Amino acid sequence: MPFAEAIRLALRVIWTQKMKSSFSVIGVFIGVTFLIAVVTVVEGMNAYMTESFANKLLGVNTFQLRRYPGVQMGDISSETRRQWRRRPRITYEDARAVEAGLTVPVLVAWESSNRGTVEYDGKVARDIDLIAATEEWFAIREMDLETGRAFSAQEVRTGQPVVVLGNELAERLFDDRDPIGREVRVRRIPYRVIGVAEPQGSVFGMSLDKFAVAPALSPLKRFVNPPRVLDELKVRANSQAELEAAIAETEAIMRSRRGLRPTQESNFSIETADAVLDFWDRINQFLMMALPGLVSISLVVGGIVIMNIMLMAVAERTREIGIRKSLGARRRDIMRQFLVESATLATVGALMGIAFGLGMAALVQATTFLPARVAPWSIVVAVILGAGVGIGAGLYPASRAARLDPVEAIRQE
Repeated sequence: MPFAEAIRLALRVIWTQKMKSSFSVIGVFIGVTFLIAVVTVVEGMNAYMTESFANKLLGVNTFQLRRYPGVQMGDISSETRRQWRRRPRITYEDARAVEAGLTVPVLVAWESSNRGTVEYDGKVARDIDLIAATEEWFAIREMDLETGRAFSAQEVRTGQPVVVLGNELAERLFDDRDPIGREVRVRRIPYRVIGVAEPQGSVFGMSLDKFAVAPALSPLKRFVNPPRVLDELKVRANSQAELEAAIAETEAIMRSRRGLRPTQESNFSIETADAVLDFWDRINQFLMMALPGLVSISLVVGGIVIMNIMLMAVAERTREIGIRKSLGARRRDIMRQFLVESATLATVGALMGIAFGLGMAALVQATTFLPARVAPWSIVVAVILGAGVGIGAGLYPASRAARLDPVEAIRQE
């Protein structure tokens, strides 16, 4: 029997026996749906963590010198948190010592932040990220301005009350009016708006456009930190090699300033995007290791169901098999017919699972902050798995059908 004819007969049987066919494909359908949905979301998260989370929050070839990590991921004990809080703060003197001691070409910026209000003409925007920073902050963050300008080094040194607003904050306060040159109140202190940043998007559903950034030595410094203290020193290098050199020099400078012996643990944190990505890689590896086992359970159950359905089909069509054998059908023809029928059943289930899995991933992306990215290899694997389960489950029923004696089979009622 030609292969195309075997597929046609298999599809006809599936169509005429819809109830049995639906039970046959459900296991494969569930397994493939799970495979596609999980892989699609995980692949999307891989891209999201690299392109959005790590790069937007920490930056490329950038590290942060902090009292303790700003991005805290994983199970952190209460004892560890208490140890972090006992650490000395990063001071202006620490920052200046690091800036003076670095020998590799880098950009350096101070940053301190707190949450607070920004007001304009009776409108009050609450829970805004208020940032006090130096002029290189914009270059390190790769933040372009939609309108206006960033503040200068001179404005930082003299502590001028000027401010750059995030895009969403500017729209909330000014609607369609031009904010440049207007006066807003940041924690009730008047600031002149000199710029509005381009939209930064969001990370895990949190907007990155609700901020106001002012010079580090402006009056805002009194609200974001105690005197002569900052949250972090941002350092950006030109390459990975220069970044590693800058990290080593910064660590040496800070340990020397704090009088730490070689055996003592550092009482400060140097944070890079790589640390965050390494943590995500461990989660990703765990998910990808667990995925085959979870999918296999559904596929094995699906294969058992398909085998039982095919055995029932052989019992129901015994007389048909005998007639076909008496008319010249060979064992391999009978076996091929049932194998193709079994593989077609499983492949149809796999194709339905692919469609449903992609739909679930798209729904997750549309209704949550989780991204989704289709991995072509997962679709290929799903089809191969479906066909493979069908062939494996159909071997015994097909072999049993092929071994039937034609005379005995024709006599079967």
